[in-house]
Amino acid sequence: MTDQPRLIDPRGPRFGAVITTVLLALAIALGPRWGALPLVITLAAFAMGAFGGLALQPWGIIFRAWVRPRLGAPAELEDERPPRFAQLVGFLFAVVALLGVLLHVAPLFYAAAGLALLAAALNAVFDFCLGCEIWTLWQRARHRVTTG
Repeated sequence: MTDQPRLIDPRGPRFGAVITTVLLALAIALGPRWGALPLVITLAAFAMGAFGGLALQPWGIIFRAWVRPRLGAPAELEDERPPRFAQLVGFLFAVVALLGVLLHVAPLFYAAAGLALLAAALNAVFDFCLGCEIWTLWQRARHRVTTG
Protein backbone atom coordinates (compact mmCIF):
# COMPACT_ATOMS: atom_id res chain seq x y z
CA MET A 1 0.00 0.00 0.00
CA THR A 2 1.44 3.36 -1.01
CA ASP A 3 0.58 6.68 0.49
CA GLN A 4 -1.13 8.95 -1.99
CA PRO A 5 0.32 12.46 -2.02
CA ARG A 6 -2.00 15.27 -1.03
CA LEU A 7 -3.16 17.12 -4.14
CA ILE A 8 -3.48 20.90 -4.20
CA ASP A 9 -4.64 23.66 -6.50
CA PRO A 10 -1.42 24.76 -8.27
CA ARG A 11 -2.58 28.39 -8.21
CA GLY A 12 -2.36 28.47 -4.41
CA PRO A 13 1.44 28.38 -4.11
CA ARG A 14 1.74 31.04 -6.80
CA PHE A 15 -0.68 33.27 -4.86
CA GLY A 16 1.43 32.68 -1.76
CA ALA A 17 4.57 33.54 -3.72
CA VAL A 18 3.07 36.96 -4.55
CA ILE A 19 2.53 37.72 -0.86
CA THR A 20 5.98 36.36 0.01
CA THR A 21 7.56 38.50 -2.70
CA VAL A 22 5.92 41.63 -1.30
CA LEU A 23 6.94 40.81 2.28
CA LEU A 24 10.54 39.99 1.39
CA ALA A 25 10.87 43.08 -0.82
CA LEU A 26 9.56 45.15 2.08
CA ALA A 27 12.02 43.49 4.49
CA ILE A 28 14.95 44.26 2.19
CA ALA A 29 13.77 47.83 1.53
CA LEU A 30 13.45 48.48 5.27
CA GLY A 31 16.80 46.89 6.08
CA PRO A 32 17.82 44.55 8.89
CA ARG A 33 16.43 46.65 11.71
CA TRP A 34 12.89 47.43 10.55
CA GLY A 35 12.73 44.66 7.97
CA ALA A 36 12.89 42.04 10.69
CA LEU A 37 9.11 42.15 11.19
CA PRO A 38 8.10 41.25 7.60
CA LEU A 39 10.96 38.72 7.61
CA VAL A 40 9.64 37.03 10.76
CA ILE A 41 6.11 36.96 9.31
CA THR A 42 7.52 35.29 6.19
CA LEU A 43 9.59 32.87 8.26
CA ALA A 44 6.51 31.86 10.26
CA ALA A 45 4.48 31.30 7.08
CA PHE A 46 7.30 29.20 5.60
CA ALA A 47 7.50 27.17 8.83
CA MET A 48 3.78 26.45 8.81
CA GLY A 49 3.90 25.36 5.17
CA ALA A 50 7.05 23.27 5.52
CA PHE A 51 6.34 21.54 8.82
CA GLY A 52 2.55 21.60 9.03
CA GLY A 53 1.71 21.23 5.36
CA LEU A 54 0.27 23.66 2.87
CA ALA A 55 -3.17 23.32 4.46
CA LEU A 56 -1.77 25.26 7.45
CA GLN A 57 0.20 27.82 5.43
CA PRO A 58 -1.53 31.20 5.99
CA TRP A 59 -1.37 32.36 2.35
CA GLY A 60 -2.87 29.02 1.31
CA ILE A 61 -5.68 29.47 3.82
CA ILE A 62 -6.42 32.93 2.39
CA PHE A 63 -6.28 31.53 -1.14
CA ARG A 64 -8.71 28.68 -0.37
CA ALA A 65 -11.12 30.89 1.59
CA TRP A 66 -11.30 34.01 -0.57
CA VAL A 67 -9.52 33.61 -3.91
CA ARG A 68 -10.24 30.10 -5.16
CA PRO A 69 -14.04 30.41 -4.78
CA ARG A 70 -13.89 33.36 -7.18
CA LEU A 71 -11.73 31.48 -9.70
CA GLY A 72 -13.51 28.16 -9.77
CA ALA A 73 -11.90 24.74 -9.81
CA PRO A 74 -8.45 24.35 -11.35
CA ALA A 75 -7.92 22.47 -14.59
CA GLU A 76 -5.75 19.97 -12.70
CA LEU A 77 -4.29 19.38 -9.26
CA GLU A 78 -0.64 18.90 -8.32
CA ASP A 79 1.33 16.98 -5.72
CA GLU A 80 1.82 18.99 -2.52
CA ARG A 81 5.33 17.65 -1.85
CA PRO A 82 7.37 19.86 -4.24
CA PRO A 83 5.80 23.16 -3.04
CA ARG A 84 6.08 21.96 0.55
CA PHE A 85 9.79 21.32 -0.01
CA ALA A 86 10.03 24.81 -1.50
CA GLN A 87 8.53 26.13 1.74
CA LEU A 88 11.31 24.34 3.64
CA VAL A 89 13.97 25.91 1.43
CA GLY A 90 12.38 29.33 1.95
CA PHE A 91 12.27 28.70 5.69
CA LEU A 92 15.99 27.91 5.74
CA PHE A 93 16.86 31.09 3.83
CA ALA A 94 14.62 33.13 6.14
CA VAL A 95 16.37 31.61 9.18
CA VAL A 96 19.75 32.61 7.75
CA ALA A 97 18.43 36.12 7.04
CA LEU A 98 17.14 36.34 10.62
CA LEU A 99 20.55 35.23 11.89
CA GLY A 100 21.96 38.17 9.94
CA VAL A 101 19.59 40.44 11.86
CA LEU A 102 20.32 38.91 15.26
CA LEU A 103 24.09 38.82 14.74
CA HIS A 104 24.15 42.32 13.21
CA VAL A 105 25.61 41.00 9.96
CA ALA A 106 23.71 43.04 7.38
CA PRO A 107 25.30 41.36 4.32
CA LEU A 108 24.03 37.98 5.56
CA PHE A 109 20.54 39.42 5.97
CA TYR A 110 20.54 40.97 2.50
CA ALA A 111 22.04 37.92 0.76
CA ALA A 112 19.70 35.35 2.31
CA ALA A 113 16.59 37.52 2.06
CA GLY A 114 17.55 38.48 -1.49
CA LEU A 115 17.89 34.85 -2.59
CA ALA A 116 14.54 33.99 -1.00
CA LEU A 117 13.02 37.03 -2.74
CA LEU A 118 14.45 35.90 -6.07
CA ALA A 119 12.91 32.43 -5.70
CA ALA A 120 9.53 33.84 -4.60
CA ALA A 121 9.51 36.36 -7.47
CA LEU A 122 10.30 33.65 -10.02
CA ASN A 123 7.24 31.76 -8.83
CA ALA A 124 5.02 34.84 -8.55
CA VAL A 125 5.90 36.32 -11.94
CA PHE A 126 6.85 33.36 -14.12
CA ASP A 127 5.14 30.44 -12.32
CA PHE A 128 8.60 28.86 -11.94
CA CYS A 129 9.02 27.22 -8.54
CA LEU A 130 12.75 26.87 -7.96
CA GLY A 131 12.29 24.77 -4.82
CA CYS A 132 9.89 22.49 -6.71
CA GLU A 133 12.47 21.99 -9.45
CA ILE A 134 15.14 21.16 -6.86
CA TRP A 135 12.76 18.64 -5.26
CA THR A 136 12.13 17.00 -8.63
CA LEU A 137 15.85 16.74 -9.41
CA TRP A 138 16.51 15.32 -5.94
CA GLN A 139 13.78 12.70 -6.44
CA ARG A 140 15.22 11.67 -9.80
CA ALA A 141 18.73 11.40 -8.37
CA ARG A 142 17.45 9.43 -5.38
CA HIS A 143 15.54 7.07 -7.69
CA ARG A 144 18.65 6.48 -9.82
CA VAL A 145 20.70 5.62 -6.75
CA THR A 146 18.14 3.13 -5.42
CA THR A 147 17.44 1.46 -8.79
CA GLY A 148 20.77 1.80 -10.55
